[in-house]
Amino acid sequence: ALLTVLSLAPGIAIMLTCFPFMVTVLSILRQAIGVQQAPPNMMIVSLALFLTWFVMAPVFDVAWTNGIAPLIAGEIDAEAGFAQTMAPFRSFMEGRADPGTMEVLREAAPGGGSMAGGPDGGPPLSLLVPSFMLTEIKHGFEVGFLIFLPFLIIDLVVASVLMSMGMMMVPPAIVSLPFKLAFFVLADGWTLLAGALVRGYGA
Repeated sequence: ALLTVLSLAPGIAIMLTCFPFMVTVLSILRQAIGVQQAPPNMMIVSLALFLTWFVMAPVFDVAWTNGIAPLIAGEIDAEAGFAQTMAPFRSFMEGRADPGTMEVLREAAPGGGSMAGGPDGGPPLSLLVPSFMLTEIKHGFEVGFLIFLPFLIIDLVVASVLMSMGMMMVPPAIVSLPFKLAFFVLADGWTLLAGALVRGYGA
């Protein structure tokens, strides 16, 4: 049982953090620029993981201090340790989960929405976790749409110029790619985007 929990822990931790939002935004950014394999998937996932670690560090510290450390020391039992470890994650997810999404899932649940609440009267984890993940993915697509717009404008301008010059056989994506890369590099896009993503969780 312990080995099973340890093997599932990384995946479970990702579900309870801002990782879905981070990786969604970074993936859409790469698609907007028009480069399919630069940076590679491993780099995108690694950057999302470290940004997640940076954002979630206070939550991790509280979970370790209040739950995991006393459980290892034998000061509390497993049930209390789990509840105290999950408490900061629950607070984080409840602050980010969309109430509308949560209500839709509650009504769609087997039993007509009669889901038992959490230990503190909040929503159960079976409802809170998918609601939080769906909300994070939705926010990721919203931010990705805003990121996509300037690159789309560059594509449209390049396509219009090529059409006006009669160069209809030249793929606009090939011509616009250097301009999009130059725009992103000159604007220091990676740093600006990472800072904006992190500040979004500090509000």
